[in-house]
Parts: sequence; C-alpha cells; structure tokens
Amino acid sequence: MNEPEKLIPRHGGYRKLKSFQIAQLVYDVTVRFCERYVDKRSRTHDQMVQAARSGVQNIAEGSQASGTSKKTELKLTNVARASLEELRLDYEDYLRQTGLELWGQGDARRTELIARRPASADDVAVWARDVHGEQERSTYPEIAANGALALLVVGCSLLDRQISALEKSFVAEGGFTERLYRVRYDRRKA
Repeated sequence: MNEPEKLIPRHGGYRKLKSFQIAQLVYDVTVRFCERYVDKRSRTHDQMVQAARSGVQNIAEGSQASGTSKKTELKLTNVARASLEELRLDYEDYLRQTGLELWGQGDARRTELIARRPASADDVAVWARDVHGEQERSTYPEIAANGALALLVVGCSLLDRQISALEKSFVAEGGFTERLYRVRYDRRKA
C-alpha cells in the first residue's frame, strides 16, 4: 500500500549533491587563490570570495527551503548558478589583466584535473604542482586560475541540470500550496 503524501516532505540533503560538493571545492580553491594572488585590500579579492561563498550557501539554503517552497529552492539554486558565473568571469578577467593564458575547453591540463575528481583544495594543489613540473613555462597563478575555471565549468553544468530538473518537478507536481490541497483532500477522502 502507498504511504500517504507528507505535507512537508524530506528536504535538505544538500551535502550529497555533486553541485554542492563542487561549489564547496571551488570556494576552498578561490579562498586560497585570492590569499596568494589577489591583493587582500582590493574589491576583487572580496568579490571573488563572496561569489564563491554565495554559490555554496545558496545551494544549501535552497535545498533546506525545498520542504515548504519549491519556488524558493529553484530561485536560490539559480542564484548559486549566477554567483558561480560571476566568479568564472572574475577568473577570466584575472588571466586577461595579468597577461596569462586562458586555456581552451579541450586543453589536456583541464581534462586531467577533471579526470582526477579532486575532493579537496589540496588535491587541486597536487594537480597544479604536477602541471607546473611538466610545463615550467606555466606559472602557478595561471595554473590555479585555469584549474578553478575547469571546476567552475563542471559546477555550472551540474547546476544547469539541477535547475532543469527542479523546473520539471515544479511544473509536474507544483509547490507547497498544491501539496497542501492534495494532502488535505486525500485525508478527507480517507
């Protein structure tokens, strides 16, 4: 027999989302990057760290709010996506303004980082040392910025898919108000 629909379904669980995990990794990498390569007194330093933090925090907040508001979940997940896009532009600006190379999407070094599936900023640092050892012409700031960009592409792609799934779910099932009516109707029928 089917279990009756709950008024407030299970929600949260954001720590299991790959989008959250990648966004958190990007945040950790960005904090390190900014501490090493961006003047601490500059607005760019604060903006980059805050954009990275916003990506993480909005995924968590949206997931937690999903029990009573799919609309809020969708909105906050989209804010997280927008924050990561802002951060991506900051890294691209950094490379352009410092005269460093922006690696293309198909660059083997980017592909290698993604294939390693780094779980921590330390894992990304190991990759950066490996790349630097193989190609001493690339500086650490160039490697670190391009590594962050590779991770951002993954994070943004995951969030695009997550937003698409949330949209479909909202259209098919509605939000809290629709669930409230269904639960009340089903309980009156029983």
